[in-house]
This record gives sequence, C-alpha cells and structure tokens, in this order.
Amino acid sequence: MSAYRYLALDAGGSERKGLIEGDTLRHARALLREQGLTPLEVIAISQGSRNRRRHARIGRGIRTADLSLFTRQLATLVRSGTPLEEALKTVAQQTENQSAQGMILGIRSRVTEGRSLANSLSDFSHIFSPLYIATVESGERSGRLEDILDRLADYTESRQILRRRVQTAMYYPLFLLLFTLGIVSFLLVSVVPNVVQIFESQEADIPFVTEVLIVLSSFLEQWWWLLGGTIIGTVIGTRQLLARNKNIQRKVHLRLLRLPVIGKLIRGLNTARFTRSLSIQVTSGVPALEALSISGQVVNNLPMREAIEDASRKVREGSSINQALAAHHLFPPITLHLIASGESSGQLGEMLERAAQDQERETDSSITGAMSLFEPMMILFMAGAVGFIIFAILLPIFNLNELIK
Repeated sequence: MSAYRYLALDAGGSERKGLIEGDTLRHARALLREQGLTPLEVIAISQGSRNRRRHARIGRGIRTADLSLFTRQLATLVRSGTPLEEALKTVAQQTENQSAQGMILGIRSRVTEGRSLANSLSDFSHIFSPLYIATVESGERSGRLEDILDRLADYTESRQILRRRVQTAMYYPLFLLLFTLGIVSFLLVSVVPNVVQIFESQEADIPFVTEVLIVLSSFLEQWWWLLGGTIIGTVIGTRQLLARNKNIQRKVHLRLLRLPVIGKLIRGLNTARFTRSLSIQVTSGVPALEALSISGQVVNNLPMREAIEDASRKVREGSSINQALAAHHLFPPITLHLIASGESSGQLGEMLERAAQDQERETDSSITGAMSLFEPMMILFMAGAVGFIIFAILLPIFNLNELIK
C-alpha cells in the first residue's frame, strides 16, 4: 500500500484534509468516496525523487522532539518483535503531528515496496540527516536495528537538551535588551518632545546634555523607519554575504573562536556535537572514515568543519584521528587526549562518548558563566540609558528653579 495526502469535501460542503492508504491512486479515491467524501486533490506521499520538489512540504514542521519520539517508539516496537512495516504503521497512528504522520506513512509505503529502512529514509533527506541514515543502514546490516534506534533517540534528545540550554541562555538577555530599547524609544518619542516644548516656551538656556537628548529624540521621531530598515537590511545582508562568501565566513568564524567567552562556548558546542555524532556512528559499526566525514557536517563553525574534513583525508592516508585533529589547534586538549586514549585502547566509541559528555558539561558551565557576566551588564546598560534621559530632563528644570529664585 502507498500513502496519500488528500483534500476532500464532506456531505456538508466543508473541506477535509488528511492521510489515507491505498493500493493505487484510484483505490485511494474510492476509499474516500466510501467514507462519504468527495476528493478534490489526492497526492501520493510515496512518489520518488522526481516529484520531491513538488511534495517538499511533506514533512515540514517536524520538530526534534517529534523525531526523537518517532525513533524511540520505533525502537521499542522493533525490539518487541513487531515487523518493521507494522511498527511504522503503529507509530503513525499514535502520532498527533500530521506532518510527522505523513512522513512516517511515506516511509512505510517504501518499506512495503521492498526497500530498506535506510533507503526509505533517504527520500526524506530534508528531515533525516546523513548521520541518521548511515547509522540506520549500519544497524540493518548488523541486525541490531533496535539498539541503533535507541542510540539515535538518545542522540536526538541530547541535541534537543543542549539546544534548549543555548536558547534559554539567549532569550533572557535578548528580552532585557529589547525591553530597554522599548523604554528608551518610548521616552525619546513620547516624553522628551513634550518636555522640550516647556523649555522652549520659557526661553531658557538648555544644557548640552539636554540638547543631545533633543537631537536623539528628533532623529528617532523623524527617521525611525530609516534606522529600523538599516538594522534589518544590515542583518539580512550580513547573513547573505556570509552564506555566499566562504572566505568572509571563515574569517568571521575564526575571529569568533578567538573571543574570550563566546569563542570558548562556540568551540565547546561544536566539539560536543562532533564527538557525540562520531561516537554513535563508531559504536554502531559505521566505518571510521565514513563516520568522520559525516560527523563533520553537524559542525556549524566553518574552520572546525574544514579541520575535520582535512583530518578525514589524513586518516585515509594512515594518520590517527587524534594527530590529524591536533594539527589544527581548534579542538580542546582534553578531547584530543580522550580520542588518543580510545584509539590506543580500542575503545574509541566509549572515549568519544565521554568526550561529548565532558564538553557538554563544560559548555553548560560556560553558558552559566556568560549569563552571570551578561545579565549585570544589561541591567547597568538599562539603568544608564534611562538614567541619562531622566538626568537630561531634570537638569534644565533645576536651572529654571534657580532662575526663578
């Protein structure tokens, strides 16, 4: 059977959307009519790569949590002896996310046609990473698919936890910054002009600090759209430039690595991703060279990713992983030491797992340290900005009182 996504009208004329399985497109339409629905559009999820662009929307909205849950449930059912086709159908029925359900049914239809699970996953490469597919393929070859799926579920869960830590660390300072800018903008646009009118009506001398505040207020009131457009344009332009020009991106990423606090955080995050992904593949039986090449793709920092690619070439020529990575001086010494220990003892997978845990703990400490440093700075910035405005407004008032006396 193949999976189909449909749009149909019910007896009341209301639109209905959903998923249905059928032997053919005609069979799927017939099943819809039997349910009292008039099919308007029926699209086969199980179509091959020739229609991938048209159906790229299938699978959008799949969160990391959904992917982790899918992997864990599938591992549990396969371990219990449930056939893979039946296990996929059961997981699809239990999934509430319609995008995820369509994806799972699409995978099931491919498995029903006789394709392997890894090969079926490759048709949804916008959801499943090369690491995920290669690890599943290794599990199918070794006959330990349920163990591999459990490890993949642990991997996706750990990545989700690490991502949440970083996002949580960023949200609070960002909220403080936006809140501060909002207050300052409100004071400059709404309060300052009214106070200025009072000073001008009294024909009093305005202090230099207050004149600066008036200029800022006037500029923001008249040219706020230009300022906002410049900021948005700069952000978008910078992102486009970095995406298209690898040389500039490499220089920016290299400079970020050299920053005191941010550099350590970026290095730790990327090292944790790399070592954990390499660990799960090596432990699952993926060849070391292939695992090294795939693991480099999870690294966001360009110099570190290129260092892994160069290390892969050196390992192919006979070098050890530890020596090949150490030549670039981008990875923490403790990680290189654990990799060297794993290569010499034959326990590379375990040592990589330990290195990943060590880097995740250190990254968590770095995030806590950065937050403890950044929060007081943001509070001081907020107090300074608001205090400057209040001082600039009160100073001419004090001068007026002196003149009256």
